[in-house]
Amino acid sequence: MPDSPLASGPAGPTHLRPLLDTVLTALHNGTAARPGPLPAGGPTTVTEHVRRTLGDPLPEHGTDDEEALATLVHLLAQGAADPADPLCAAHLHCPPLAVATAADLAASALNPSMDSWDQAPAASALETLVTDALAGLVHPGLRPAATALVTTGATEANQLALLLARETHAPAPVHLVTGANAHHSLHRAAWLLGLPEPVTVPTPTGTLDPDTLHTSLAQLPTATVLVAATAGTTDAGHIDPLPDLADVCAHHGARLHIDAAYGGTLLFSDRRRHLLGGLDRAHTVALDLHKLGWQPVAAGLLSVRDPAEARATLAHHADYLNADDDTHAGFPDLLDRSLRTTRRPDIFKIATTLRALGRTGIGALVDQVCDLAAAFARTIDSHPRFELYARPHLSTVLFRPQHISDPALAHLRRELLTGGHAVLGRAHVDGRLWLKATLLNPHIRPSDLTALLNLVEGHTSRSSR
Repeated sequence: MPDSPLASGPAGPTHLRPLLDTVLTALHNGTAARPGPLPAGGPTTVTEHVRRTLGDPLPEHGTDDEEALATLVHLLAQGAADPADPLCAAHLHCPPLAVATAADLAASALNPSMDSWDQAPAASALETLVTDALAGLVHPGLRPAATALVTTGATEANQLALLLARETHAPAPVHLVTGANAHHSLHRAAWLLGLPEPVTVPTPTGTLDPDTLHTSLAQLPTATVLVAATAGTTDAGHIDPLPDLADVCAHHGARLHIDAAYGGTLLFSDRRRHLLGGLDRAHTVALDLHKLGWQPVAAGLLSVRDPAEARATLAHHADYLNADDDTHAGFPDLLDRSLRTTRRPDIFKIATTLRALGRTGIGALVDQVCDLAAAFARTIDSHPRFELYARPHLSTVLFRPQHISDPALAHLRRELLTGGHAVLGRAHVDGRLWLKATLLNPHIRPSDLTALLNLVEGHTSRSSR
């Protein structure tokens, strides 16, 4: 029988220690072998390199733990889009905190499964305490207290929000109303749950206008309505006027869900939490701490104003996991906290980060990247060869070189990606294509962003020859 040491148990740390050294060395060497924020050559080159290095993905006989880790961690690091690189700024893809990553390692080694108490005694208690505390940040002062469900991200959180609305108001159908600025996962969730075709309200200014929403709701036939607002759009970081939208929903008796996957962590900032005024009036709120929370994926949450509503919707019985007599004896039922059965203890890294940094520590990081984005926008606005879309609301900056066509701009972005030089996103706003820099790395310096502009400018000059 091959020697296959386990990560958990009394000897687990002893088995892990030399392997971790191998992993850290391979991470260092693989990162050093990649000269930029992502590997050069584009998809075909990267795929061929992975194929050659991997060889047979299902070999008849293995090598050994050390070789497998050294080879494949080096491969992964060399071929990664590194969110810690200052020139990697395309997406809501954060560089995770070291403390959160280390906590995630402990969770992986112990491998609690969050589907029954006897598989995760401490983790289940921790999840309840931490999610209740975070829900209290979103919905302060509620009695009974709000709670939060741990999700894989806002896609799952949005789906759960629609499910809670559907089941709470059944058998009446729920009509989803969103702005055109809403995340695509809301429409997908409506389709998946068999809801009527959503009503999409135009958002020409980038945010959902309360008067336009009022008109749209007044034109709907008598029905149960769920309005989905956004606090931090994917394209530009816009925040809808939440207090006014909550007023409109209250006037029409509509339910309110807020997708705050991007902007929700402004709640940690003393300087910026006012931008989320009205968030507490929502029935449900989606949060992603693997965006402006610096957690390894996944770290999503759905804050729920009425915990009883969530329990009634998600309640499910499986005798081997939540037998009635066990529940009556005081053993927690975990099946009413998720649609998933087996779940990782994703709350553990969040809990560790909260303990290490506190609310003010996380708030300081939020302020840092938002301040950096504001400064970057000012630099672009004063630059004679660049055009700024608008002052950023969060940490996303849209810009483009002047006197360039949209097809040329799209080609320029792909050229930067293929060369491994920079990772910038793209967004269509106001009928034009823009480069998108999403700044999530609090260690970026202004000089890094100057270098990014110089790089874009240099490629613009070459492509226009």
